[in-house]
Amino acid sequence: MKYIFFFSILLSSLFSIELKIASYNVENLFDMSYNKTEYPEYIPYKHNWNRKTLSIKLKNISEVICELDADIIGLQEIENENALNLLQKSLKKYGCNYRYSAITSKKRISIQVALLSKIPIKHHKDIVVKRVGGIRNILEVKFDIDGESLYIYVNHWNSKHSPESKRILSAISLKKRLLSLPKKSKYILLGDFNSNYNEYKTIGKTGINSILNAKIFKKSKMRRDEFRHYNLWLELLPYRRWSHNFYGEKQGLDAILLPPSLFSSRGINYVDNSFAVFRRDYMFTSKGYVNRWQYKNKKHLGRGYSDHFPIFATLSTNPYKFKKERELLSCSIESLYQKNTKLPCYLKRVKVISKHKRAVTIQDRSGKIIIYGVEKQIKKGKFYSVDVYKTKIYKGENEVIGFSMNLVE
Repeated sequence: MKYIFFFSILLSSLFSIELKIASYNVENLFDMSYNKTEYPEYIPYKHNWNRKTLSIKLKNISEVICELDADIIGLQEIENENALNLLQKSLKKYGCNYRYSAITSKKRISIQVALLSKIPIKHHKDIVVKRVGGIRNILEVKFDIDGESLYIYVNHWNSKHSPESKRILSAISLKKRLLSLPKKSKYILLGDFNSNYNEYKTIGKTGINSILNAKIFKKSKMRRDEFRHYNLWLELLPYRRWSHNFYGEKQGLDAILLPPSLFSSRGINYVDNSFAVFRRDYMFTSKGYVNRWQYKNKKHLGRGYSDHFPIFATLSTNPYKFKKERELLSCSIESLYQKNTKLPCYLKRVKVISKHKRAVTIQDRSGKIIIYGVEKQIKKGKFYSVDVYKTKIYKGENEVIGFSMNLVE
């Protein structure tokens, strides 16, 4: 990869350079050295956490990363530099060599964020959010791509068990660093933000939406030279926007956020609609659940992968081309029962007349239909506009299963 990369740089006047960038929360990769900062279930030689189960864990993570085949991949939940080195050796063993690496180094914390690369790293450093306490550092890694600097920031913000105020602290520290970069710098924000793309609709002020200004808006707004970020989840249909499934709650906790500088006519830019979630059959159980690393009855079972799926996107030295965004046609609930109705379409104003767990029944003047998989904040008696992307018949009943809902005031 190294020689191909430098050869492509020499020929950059004739051919564009493409880079695949990814992020993956590997779910607790710990080594076999006792550091007194481990989670209880990862204390070496307890709970069946031993060299054999570690080797299985390394093999399984390597299987995913090798098939993903990214040029640069940000990682979350890596215990320390030794654990990262073990992963590098495992990857090389299974046929994908990541020669370059970087990892944060905050002391007295259980897990770090890291990065593996097939191309040389020019510089890396920690962004310290808070010197004490359980808030992880953010990793800054700098690359030289065809004579232009590219910064990648690997994040792992506090879990949803923590208050949003802690994630806001991470966002503020990151924003401060970004504003110190030269104007129009090229950078990528990626990692496990523990925040959904529309988190602000549920809890109000958030780190990802409010501080980093990554709310829901069209790509055309990225023409403006402002401090804002486009969350690549917005390229996918709403029902596909997830990389983590916690007891039926599908969310895009992992994300790739891009600034306006990556939607430009010069240097390296985003390749439109290249964002995707990496999912394979082996990453699911036979019952369709996420095949996460198995820990049961206080024992590691030595099988499984992670509770997150990797996400990835592509950059290129070609100019970014804005495309005209498609407007949805209006429809009625009655029309959703007809075979010739073209989707997607939108229901302008419907009322939620009943709710049971994650399913609601909506109604307009033409009829009723069930929507399955709604978010917790959807309330009975309120009116919503609904973008409908997919329907199906389940037990003889029509259901909407691909959609987005917005409250109508």
